[in-house]
Amino acid sequence: MRPITVSVGPLAAASANNIALSQTPGAAGNLTLNGSTVVGGVAILDTPRRVLFTTTADETAKTFVVTGTTFGGQTVSETVKGVNNSTVATVLDYATITSIAVSAALAGAITVGTNGVAGSPWVRLDDWALPNLNIQAIVVGTINYTIQQTYDDPNSPTNPVSPANVTWSQLVAAASASAIANVAYQPVFVRVLVNSNTNPATVTATFLQTGVTPK
Repeated sequence: MRPITVSVGPLAAASANNIALSQTPGAAGNLTLNGSTVVGGVAILDTPRRVLFTTTADETAKTFVVTGTTFGGQTVSETVKGVNNSTVATVLDYATITSIAVSAALAGAITVGTNGVAGSPWVRLDDWALPNLNIQAIVVGTINYTIQQTYDDPNSPTNPVSPANVTWSQLVAAASASAIANVAYQPVFVRVLVNSNTNPATVTATFLQTGVTPK
């Protein structure tokens, strides 16, 4: 396959309420999107990234359905389970948030915003090429990242897995410096996940399968 390069960062500073300011819905329905990123009822984030929920009471019996867009404007949605006076984040990265629906009245106030975690676009590897995979990650600034892999495939004709339920595992351990790695096998997808950063900072990864000869 040709080299494919993806980047994450820089990320704007995290904010616990830049999508939805503190509110306590008294019934099931949509949260009011009224944070600093909201324009015309839609939260527009600086780059696709995780969405953070902060609860002040026990909301473990509630769920939140997040709907928005990710890379390239693709519509995505997932269900986030409530937590007890704590925080929980989405597993997908959102460029925009168009709605957040709560399943029932909340026991306490909630805010919705962003944390410092963000993933890159997913890189689909070629099934027909040689499996060896070379990886180069270049860091600019202060950032901590992991390179992840999965064998799940939302587009599989026989065993599709929804994007929110894809299982990711570590391919390259969490690092803060530029690195080169290679593996002698072929996942279905790979991606870069930024765990934390000091703005401005970026990590850029290039993925290259070492052969293009059909199996």
